[in-house]
Amino acid sequence: TDLLFELNDALHDMEAEHETRVIILRGAGRAFCAGYDLTPSPSSKQNRSYKSVDEKRRTLIMGIRTSMQQITDIQMYFWNMAKVTIAQIHGYAVAGGCELSMMADLVVAANDAQLGHPGHRGLGVARNGVIWPLVIGMRKAKELAYTGENVSAVEAEEMGMINYAWPKEELEERTIAFADRIAIMSSDHLGALKVNMNRFYENMGIYSSVRSSTDHDAMGQFTDFAYQWRDQITTNGLKEALAWRDGPYRGSDTYKEEK
Repeated sequence: TDLLFELNDALHDMEAEHETRVIILRGAGRAFCAGYDLTPSPSSKQNRSYKSVDEKRRTLIMGIRTSMQQITDIQMYFWNMAKVTIAQIHGYAVAGGCELSMMADLVVAANDAQLGHPGHRGLGVARNGVIWPLVIGMRKAKELAYTGENVSAVEAEEMGMINYAWPKEELEERTIAFADRIAIMSSDHLGALKVNMNRFYENMGIYSSVRSSTDHDAMGQFTDFAYQWRDQITTNGLKEALAWRDGPYRGSDTYKEEK
């Protein structure tokens, strides 16, 4: 979470730089982003000024919802800022990492990268998952939501989730070349093109839909499965809890046929 606030500050700084035309966001290390920190927080920990649990470890709905909305607002700023944004993905872009990458104007990835939102497996709703129906269509968006599956970058390119899937060893060079091509235009004109394009999706209700997704994500923390999940983490640790969550999905994709 702290890293996201640092990213937010950096994005605001870059937006104020007139000559900056294109922003490339990539992850350091083995992945673009593997999602939120799922380890349990102590009862006294707060996300800035919003308290999510009380002294008796009872969950506070508006504390959770408001802290989630903070993160959603940062993701939407990436979408809304007057600069062209490119998400450059390697390794994994899952859960919160997938959410953030989907808010970029353009997305490129290494061929072997994985994208998805496994948190859909009983642990809430992708806060900006409403972007999926817009870019890949309702049927596939529902399939990914109902199964929590990842897709490879190659599949993601085929379905329109990302712009390009490139060989891993060429990813950085080709991303920079892509950005350079876009940056031939002036900063002002690129910003105008982006705002004009985004206005179409605003008229379709993307902002209200994203806020609704955030509300449902907060509500998802109060389901029977979510309570069991937290019990699993407390009793057995995060690794075992993930195995408990994902176990039923192992080998259950026999409905798929080789093409």
